[in-house]
This record gives sequence, structure tokens and C-alpha cells, in this order.
Amino acid sequence: MASASCISLLLLVALAATAVSAQLSPTFYDTSCPRALDTIKSGVTAAVSSNRRMGASLLRLHFHDCFVNGCDASVLLSGNEQDAPANKGSLLGFSVIDNIKTQVEAICKQTVSCADILTVAARDSVVALGGPSWTVPLGRRDSTSATGDTGDLPAPDSSVEQLQAAFSKKNLNTVDMVALSGAHTIGQAQCLNFRDRLYNETNIDTAFATSLKANCPRPTGSGDGSLAPLDTTTPNAFDNAYYTNLLSQKGLLHSDQVLFNNAATDNTVRNFASSAAAFSSAFATAMVKMGNIQPLTGTQGQIRLSCSKVNS
Repeated sequence: MASASCISLLLLVALAATAVSAQLSPTFYDTSCPRALDTIKSGVTAAVSSNRRMGASLLRLHFHDCFVNGCDASVLLSGNEQDAPANKGSLLGFSVIDNIKTQVEAICKQTVSCADILTVAARDSVVALGGPSWTVPLGRRDSTSATGDTGDLPAPDSSVEQLQAAFSKKNLNTVDMVALSGAHTIGQAQCLNFRDRLYNETNIDTAFATSLKANCPRPTGSGDGSLAPLDTTTPNAFDNAYYTNLLSQKGLLHSDQVLFNNAATDNTVRNFASSAAAFSSAFATAMVKMGNIQPLTGTQGQIRLSCSKVNS
């Protein structure tokens, strides 16, 4: 009886987990706001065309939203999460989402959530920079509060084990983790997040490190905000060059290079480096899974009128 009860409990847990994602559907707005996806895409395409870095910014915004209390657009609320050390001064793209929200509200009043807009915008950003596309399940609702606790976000000095633990906590496996790390094929990082790697680590290409030191000097505080591309090979193209860089010990962050450093993830990195198709497929799968982290659905939360504040 004990084993039967245990099996029943496991089934209930599994069913509860799938029930939430089952409430999300790619066709959620087909009737209520059929032009929603086209409106989001045009807004993202225009923003990325104007500033290529914005593609990485919108993708990062989605990641930081989902890893803190789920994909509920809490990161878009003014204050709280935005002001947390992991986010303050480094998260960008809020005005782009606000502009898209205004356009969507003009055609469908209080129908499309900010959480869904951000999730779709992340996908469209990847596509705009030459990356893969995928079908986005929809139907998320927006939170009515935000937290200042961003402790679930993996740090740039994380070990492989710490990365695996952080992603596992969100029901993302090791392949998902390595694939999502490939988002660093675009975007930039601040000197303060890779200075230690330049001066204190040995698993880094010497010429690569030297080229970065001029704009990231050793004294802490000097040049902290100086930027360097996470992928020096093709910084504005979404491709698999991030992984070939790792093979050459040219990962910018400690948390990048640990993925290829005699680790359990080495073979996955080699696979993605040798096959752009394998990376694209794994990345798309992982993005859908990440987008399903603890969404608010049904009557939970609200549909915000403005993404930066809860409805009054």
C-alpha cells in the first residue's frame, strides 16, 4: 500500500505540473486578438534593426523574468526586481516592451499580457538576429507584485555544479542549461563580471585575455562598466560560434568557460560547436520549457494595462 500511495502521489505531482502548461496554447489569442503576434514581431524587428544589441537585451529580460518567480512579467514592474543588484543598470529593453504593449492595447484592450508579450519578443529577437524560431505557448497572465529576491539567477562566477543546480530548480536539465547558455552568442558583459577571469584564471586564451585587459584594467572600480561582446567572433549574429569559442578557451565569463573545462558538459559543447542545427533545436526546446516556468493562468494575476505598473 505504501508503494501504491507513493506512485499515486508522484502521478498527482506530474499531472499538476503538466496541467499548468496545458493551459497555455499557441492559439490563445487567435480569436481575441488575431493581430497580436504580428504586432509584437514588427515592434521587435524595428527595435533590433535600430539597435542590434536590443535583441540580446530582450532575450535576457525574458530569462531574468522567468527565473524569478516564473514568467509573470514581474521584472517589468518599476522597482523591486529591477533594482536588485543582479539587474540594476544592466537590464535593458523596458521601453521597447512598453511601446509594443501600447500598440497591442490599441488593437485589443486589456487582452494580451505583458508576460506573453515578453515571451514572444524574446523569440522574435532571436529570429531577427538570424537564430531559430519556435512556437510559443500563450495564455500567461501578469503578476500583481514583484520581489527584490533574485537569488535564483545564476551568477557569472558560477561553477558547472552551481549552474546545474540553478537550472534543475526550474526543471531544466543539463542539456537545456548548456543550450540556454548559448544565448551568450549575442550581447555584452560588463568588465566587473569578467575581470577576475582575465587576471586570475589559466583556462583562457592568452591573446584573447590580453585584448580585453586594456578596457578592463585590474584595479577594482576602474572600468567596471566597460563592455565586451560575449561572442567576439560574431557578436550580433545568433549562431553557434559561442561554443566554438569555448573550444578555444575564449569564453568571456567564468560561467561560460566552465561548460568546457573537463566537465560533464564538454561533449554537449562539442556537439553544439560542430552542429548549428543541433544547437538550434536544443535551444528552441529549452526556450519553450523556460517559458513554462510557473506561469499565472486562468484567473490568476491580471492583464496589466501598462507593463511597468499594476492596474489601479
